[in-house]
Amino acid sequence: MLKYILKRILMVIPVLLGVTIIIFFITRVLASDPAPVVLGEHATAEAMAAWRADYGLDDPIWMQYVNFLVSAIQGDLGTSYYTHTPVASELAARFPATAELALCAIIVASICGIALGVLAAVKKNKLADNASMVLALIGVSMPVFWSGILLILLFSATLHILPSSGRVTPLLQPTGGTGFFIFDTIAKGDFEALGDVLVHLVLPTVTLSLYSMAIITRMTRSSMLETLNADYIRTARAKGLAKRSVNVKHALRNAMLPVSTVIGLQLGSLLGGALLTETVFAWPGIGKFAVDCVLKSDFPVVQGVVLLVAVIFVFMNLLVDIIYAWLDPRIKYGAKEEG
Repeated sequence: MLKYILKRILMVIPVLLGVTIIIFFITRVLASDPAPVVLGEHATAEAMAAWRADYGLDDPIWMQYVNFLVSAIQGDLGTSYYTHTPVASELAARFPATAELALCAIIVASICGIALGVLAAVKKNKLADNASMVLALIGVSMPVFWSGILLILLFSATLHILPSSGRVTPLLQPTGGTGFFIFDTIAKGDFEALGDVLVHLVLPTVTLSLYSMAIITRMTRSSMLETLNADYIRTARAKGLAKRSVNVKHALRNAMLPVSTVIGLQLGSLLGGALLTETVFAWPGIGKFAVDCVLKSDFPVVQGVVLLVAVIFVFMNLLVDIIYAWLDPRIKYGAKEEG
């Protein structure tokens, strides 16, 4: 196990190095000159030349990349062209919003997806199975921005029961703390603000969880069907065990291995920032921040966001593999054992 973990950690290095090369050359070589965008169309040539010199954009491209890589290894992702603050600080201020939304979405997706998948497997080829698969098909097929707009039209514009944007009402926003509003409001005992935070979370959480819920439902159903046909399940039934006990204690426990992998990977992608969901609901996370910075040609921020997403996704992949091996000791990694 230790040898496998060390091997996977070493494999992370070339992956992240490749990500830095791709995103750097896309933003510095293929993209247009950011100076006119940042300074405005009326800026003089001398002002733009001085601005490029300040940010090192007039250095050879290979030197720019080396400087970027060395600084990134030290935790310095550069400075925003607009706010003139470190990119790491900008991301740290917005990541709690993305993480809070992602965690809520994966919890909803996991609970609903596993429940629907088990129901579909137990009631194979019946109404419950067909209904669950239709819901999963809708979740996979419907674009996130479209489902988000539909939910806003229904619950905000028509029924007026849920807010359409933001994390919290400005007057109730908690100050200081961790940036995770649910935790901060509970820690301070401000339950009015907690209720407001939860209400603002409903629509973006449901929207973001639909796709993941559909994937988890399909995987749970497939894994449960395979497990229910296993010999030990037939033995348990022959011994007279209750149907619920067989389905939950025996079948579901063993069917959760591939499902846990899917949940981990889905969480990794959600933590990377839900660009469309955050944009539709004006959610102040790193996804919406990345979109705004792309439109403004704030390339240091774009590079920082992509690198952060890559680190999160690679780490989640590694964590899922380790958990998978821990849950199932039969899994062997590396060279095959002789004999």
